[in-house]
Amino acid sequence: MHALSTSELLNVWERGLTLSRVQQALLVLVVACPETSPEALAQSSIGQRDSRLLTLREWTFGNQLAALAICPQCGERLELAFASGDIRVNADDKRGDVYSLDSKDYQASFRLPNSLDLMAVADSQNINVAREEIFRRCLLSVQCHGQKQPTNHLPQEMVNAIVQQMAEADPQAEVGLDLTCSTCNHAWQAIFDIASFFWSEINAWARRTLKDVHALASAYGWSEADILALSPYRRQCYLEMAGSRQ
Repeated sequence: MHALSTSELLNVWERGLTLSRVQQALLVLVVACPETSPEALAQSSIGQRDSRLLTLREWTFGNQLAALAICPQCGERLELAFASGDIRVNADDKRGDVYSLDSKDYQASFRLPNSLDLMAVADSQNINVAREEIFRRCLLSVQCHGQKQPTNHLPQEMVNAIVQQMAEADPQAEVGLDLTCSTCNHAWQAIFDIASFFWSEINAWARRTLKDVHALASAYGWSEADILALSPYRRQCYLEMAGSRQ
């Protein structure tokens, strides 16, 4: 994986404008990880995907993050500031392709959820239905007393145990922020989605960058490629000088 250049980042942004959040995340990784096939990236676990996105975000915008949260109790807006290391989970890189869980009567094999699973339920309006569908897709086989069973014939306690093992095997897949409202003292946990967060930053950055290109091209007649080749510091200096000429 390599850091994205300014031109690569702008091209990714333009190509991803009409895509879903999951597709945008994969597009970013396809460009940054030419050594890995798009199919392999799509089939990697959500935690593996998000770990790569977090590293790429550090290379692109640094390791400090700023976000907003709304208190579900009183509606107060909370400004959050934290480092990427605070939400990075140390996980075993040698994740298995197939996992198994045995109980007294049942044996089940399953895999971890991936981006293809998220895309499959993208149109679902019910989060519980979507979660059930993802679980069904990840469940590979079920046996009871050695006899093959339909994958929907699992006791709820077995389902809960599998979901727990999935979470333990892929902890970066769901990162929670423990928050407390300074106004009403309500405490809750908010899920941090690096895919959506990173794309929102790319979108804001791209629009600012295009405005800078327009300003410098109008002032000096330079091409987009020439302007993007400037370092951020030199670009800002020229922008300030171009503003003083107006």
